[in-house]
Amino acid sequence: MATMDVAPDGDRMTVTMWGELDLGSRRLLPELYDMLTLSGGGLDLRLDAIGFCDCSGLDALLDLHDRAVGQGKSVTVRSSGVAVDRVLDLTGVRELFTDSRPAEASAPLPPSGTAPPQEDGQDLRAEVTQLRRAMQTRPTIDLARGILMASFSLTPEAAWSVLVRTSQNTNTKLHDLARDLVGTVRGTTLPEQVQRQLSAAVAGASRPGEAPAGPAGAPAEEWD
Repeated sequence: MATMDVAPDGDRMTVTMWGELDLGSRRLLPELYDMLTLSGGGLDLRLDAIGFCDCSGLDALLDLHDRAVGQGKSVTVRSSGVAVDRVLDLTGVRELFTDSRPAEASAPLPPSGTAPPQEDGQDLRAEVTQLRRAMQTRPTIDLARGILMASFSLTPEAAWSVLVRTSQNTNTKLHDLARDLVGTVRGTTLPEQVQRQLSAAVAGASRPGEAPAGPAGAPAEEWD
């Protein structure tokens, strides 16, 4: 499970985390909430040593971000490894954890008595839209992972790896792939290319010598 260390940095706090960001990492949220409240401007996360991150870990980060926004503060990811980078990029929420202070510091101040630039409102609306989208897509991604776990006897980590690998190899956004995968339960069919890549990813995630089986005993390559 994830553990962390905290160091004050001016009006912010730097949080260094290592381990795995999964469902168990939610136990850290109460302490992170306390640190956020005590900070003047928010938290800076260093996630280089996180070796695994799934939707539950992302959910914890988004909850922390949501709490920070409510307090007029921010949560930024100052550095991260491959595991966190994949999740942030595939779900499209990286910008929520990007520090915008340097741009604000270099921008000229508006003349006294003028209205704030329209870009500020647009940026805020875009951030809210991204957050809502992530909140809406996480249940679908988790459901798709559950389908893979049940259909192919995969561990949660292996099912997540199958989703990520298939998403990358088919150039499909993760939430779109998850939506299509959930749709197969209602009788829809995955595109042939996606079926091939999904079968290959499942085969790679299986134990040596174990042939992956699709629903009702069907071979993986025939699973729609």
